[in-house]
Amino acid sequence: MYAVIKTGGKQYRVKAGDVLVVEKLGGEPGSSVAFDEVLMLGDDGAVVVGAPTVAGASVSATLIETRKGEKIKVFKKIRRQGYRRTGGHRQQETVLRVTSIVGEGKTDKWDGEVDLTPLAVLNARARGLKIGIDAPVKATKLSKADVAMEVEAAAEVQGDAPPAVAEAPAKAAKPKAAPKAKAEASTEAAATETAPKAAKTKAKTDGDDA
Repeated sequence: MYAVIKTGGKQYRVKAGDVLVVEKLGGEPGSSVAFDEVLMLGDDGAVVVGAPTVAGASVSATLIETRKGEKIKVFKKIRRQGYRRTGGHRQQETVLRVTSIVGEGKTDKWDGEVDLTPLAVLNARARGLKIGIDAPVKATKLSKADVAMEVEAAAEVQGDAPPAVAEAPAKAAKPKAAPKAKAEASTEAAATETAPKAAKTKAKTDGDDA
């Protein structure tokens, strides 16, 4: 059994269990939506056409999510005028699961379970990502004061004295490093080199004086 319904200025051919994407409708995920504008009913070759709608016929559906559709580009140009403008648009749309069709004394129901998982989460799962309802909860790091407050609160509930919170030991000051032996060796070597030069200079000066 199928039906042709009208919503948002458009017509849709639906069956029980179909996933339907229509213009934006009000409602929260999981709520029920009913369409009374049924233009036609069909079942096993028998077709009932409304004038303009079929009396007493209705289509029920469950709202899955309201989201933005695919982005389209809007480009405008006026030739020989240097005018070019590029814009975009994303239409709001609602995703539905058709659950039942009623009309002409017949009822066609879908017995499946409606999955309310949004498309963005399904795409993230396919890519191995975790967002939204799949994202893990990050553990918050408590400070020392927060831990002390929680310990005191727990002790008050149990009627015991709160245990003392151990303080972190102070860091010991590092001793100053002793002067390196390499610097001492270089100083001694420099003194050894300058001593013979000074003796030669003194001897030359004494010879000139004589």
